[in-house]
Amino acid sequence: MHALLTDPSAWLSLATLTVLEIVLGIDNVIFLSILVSRLPSERQQPARVTGLALAMLTRILLLLSITWLTTLAAPLVHLVGQDFSGRDLVLGLGGLFLLWKSVLEIHSSVEGAAKGRRRKATPTRGFTVVILQIAVIDIVFSLDSVFTAVGLVQQIPIMIAAIVISVVCMMFVARGIAVFIETHPTIKILALAFLILIGVALLAEAFEFHIPKGYLYVSMAFALGVELINVRMRRGLSGGRPADQG
Repeated sequence: MHALLTDPSAWLSLATLTVLEIVLGIDNVIFLSILVSRLPSERQQPARVTGLALAMLTRILLLLSITWLTTLAAPLVHLVGQDFSGRDLVLGLGGLFLLWKSVLEIHSSVEGAAKGRRRKATPTRGFTVVILQIAVIDIVFSLDSVFTAVGLVQQIPIMIAAIVISVVCMMFVARGIAVFIETHPTIKILALAFLILIGVALLAEAFEFHIPKGYLYVSMAFALGVELINVRMRRGLSGGRPADQG
């Protein structure tokens, strides 16, 4: 441990992996923010913290089970003329879940807007239900993140430290991201579209078709930049009232 603390390359690896974990965690934070928005306001922050803590715990447990992780890469079943590993099945099912939830949220948002009202938290969406859904998607995102981390760094302490630091950073920004998404309906739809892209990428990964994450993030960053310009224009045209509010 002392050798790692005094090794400049270890600190560089920690910084690189922390940034990567934060970038890979953006989709997790967006999904979490949208799910948590269905809860009463006083329960949203506890749900955000709980969801991110579960993500951190899941990633650390997976890291401590590297031997088991290697078995996930081995062929498990043969379907439609192709071998699928345990990892492929988890990513594929996670992608389908993400697609289903994102499309459902877009439909609810559009229906709510058509009726001239902002969607409220529904009584059927209890705290436990939301946390369970967050836990499910945490497993999918964590699996993808851990495989990436293992490919970059071999020291377990560095990987754990990077995960802890990145999750703590996300805890600080998660509330701001959630408020921004809820305040701007068009940004929310854009965020849900991003989650659909991630779901498609996970499904493609399950079928051994690799879509570089950089393409997804750059395209969405460009779309977000354009939408932020639109938000500012609408705010100016509406006389300083919040964008998307008319």
